[in-house]
Amino acid sequence: MSFYPGVVLLGVRQVGKSTLARQVAAQTQSAVFLDLELPADRAKLDNPAAFFAAHRDHLVVIDEVQTMPDLFVQLRPEIDADRRPGRFLLLGSASGVLLRQTAESLAGRVSYLELPPLLWSELQPSLQAHHDATSDPAHKDTQQLVALQSHWQRGGMPLSCLAKTDAQSLRWRNDYLQSVVRRDLPSLGIHIPSETLWRFLRMLAHQHGQLFNASALAVAMGGISPITVGRYLDIFCDALIVRRVEPYFVNLGKRLVKSPKVYFRDTGLLHALLGIGNAQDLQGHPMSGFSWEGLVVNHIAALLPLVAGGNASLHFFRTAAGAELDAVVDTGQERLGFEIKLSDAPRVTKGFWNACADLQVSRAYVVAPVTSNWPLSDKAQVIGLLDVGRVLGAE
Repeated sequence: MSFYPGVVLLGVRQVGKSTLARQVAAQTQSAVFLDLELPADRAKLDNPAAFFAAHRDHLVVIDEVQTMPDLFVQLRPEIDADRRPGRFLLLGSASGVLLRQTAESLAGRVSYLELPPLLWSELQPSLQAHHDATSDPAHKDTQQLVALQSHWQRGGMPLSCLAKTDAQSLRWRNDYLQSVVRRDLPSLGIHIPSETLWRFLRMLAHQHGQLFNASALAVAMGGISPITVGRYLDIFCDALIVRRVEPYFVNLGKRLVKSPKVYFRDTGLLHALLGIGNAQDLQGHPMSGFSWEGLVVNHIAALLPLVAGGNASLHFFRTAAGAELDAVVDTGQERLGFEIKLSDAPRVTKGFWNACADLQVSRAYVVAPVTSNWPLSDKAQVIGLLDVGRVLGAE
């Protein structure tokens, strides 16, 4: 906001965008906050050119801006008339729709940021402070792992984290998903029956962390076309519920896997769809390893804007011969490889070392639920989730 006239803050509903924006507005003199889901606030923008001109000296915060797409046409000339930094803060809950709108009229005038669900690196310091004050040092590692498992199981949506019990958290997440499918998507112009999208979402949960198989989902959905299945996936990617991670292509002269992987952006929402209600159920669930992989991948993805000036990219790597890395971060200057294991004593396979050699990674890491780190070689190390930001250079 100190450089651009406008900032677009993206994120799923209830992730904390409005709370953050109100805190920013409270620190700015005479800021104006509009929620476009309120009729009274929408009415103030019946003549947006006049409204913006009258508030040219104020920070204008507009929430749920994707519900009023014609607004972007009016924002362009207003920004051009006064390109003073920090004039507009726009909040949106649907990246695909919103970015297509802003790309048409606000290119070069706004910056885009995504607010992800709460990360372990954001939650752990406050938990650590509590443990430092109340706990025997001998039990700190155990308490930290218990807290990590709770975060992993509930996910990072603030109201899910803050629920008093696991049952309340699960109920909130189920209601949230129903609201997204039955209310939010239709409000964005999605006219596919809600029951169809709900069934697709539940089936997609079983492909979390795996190669996206459109043909298998098409058959399971009753014989629809794989192209239609791909369109359904695009809907949930645009709604910021699901993340698509593309494979990393390099000219190695080897057969590379070309299908993307899919991850739910919040493990708590994934667990609600899988019917996992508590940490005990999660431990023995057949999807637990894929779920842990998603937690780490989402953590890496959330930190990428802080890596290499925001130019780093995230992929995975897999060859037909079995060489594999769950995550590859390319900063432009180096490649970092990540293998993700749900074990307190992780072991890597020959495929890990082959992938590191194929990609000539600068450094490689095995991310596991551990509280201490140890080396596997001069360029490979086992680390905990809390150290991911450090090794990426994001802290």
